[in-house]
Amino acid sequence: MTEIEEGDLTFSFPDHCKAGRYDDWAFYRNQFQAVAGGSKAVDILCLADRLADRVAWLVEIKDYRRHRRTKSIDLWDEVATKVRDTLSGLAAASANANDADERTLARRALSMRRWRVALHLEPPNVTSGLRRQAINPANIISKLRSKRLSKAIDAHPAVVGRQRPHPGIPWTVR
Repeated sequence: MTEIEEGDLTFSFPDHCKAGRYDDWAFYRNQFQAVAGGSKAVDILCLADRLADRVAWLVEIKDYRRHRRTKSIDLWDEVATKVRDTLSGLAAASANANDADERTLARRALSMRRWRVALHLEPPNVTSGLRRQAINPANIISKLRSKRLSKAIDAHPAVVGRQRPHPGIPWTVR
């Protein structure tokens, strides 16, 4: 089992998954991040490799329980950009990564049968009626689909959280 910590969250991946922090890859940090004026990256790359279902998960994590969102870009635009840039980075890493393990993982990711996108979202703790609908998961899914993420990459992007699990996701979060 692999465990990855992000702030106060711990993601646990079963043995059939190869998971790691893509945004910590040496290739991304040292070679790809500055491409085209700056590239973004998802937090976790998870390769769920079972004979019947070989899936590459691109996982972005947003935890607003302690600090509210302050970026001016819409959340769905941020996720779509990170997914696009990560896919470009994986293609480049498959040929040009200096680290052999990263090059191998990038090649393996690109060979998976399907791509899935997951936004792990921990919304702000509700303290007033005004903030209750500040981040609506259904709205984020709708916006991600309208960004053409659905047809090109994932027809059913998932917005999940500790209180909103998704049956197809192979990891757990605590």
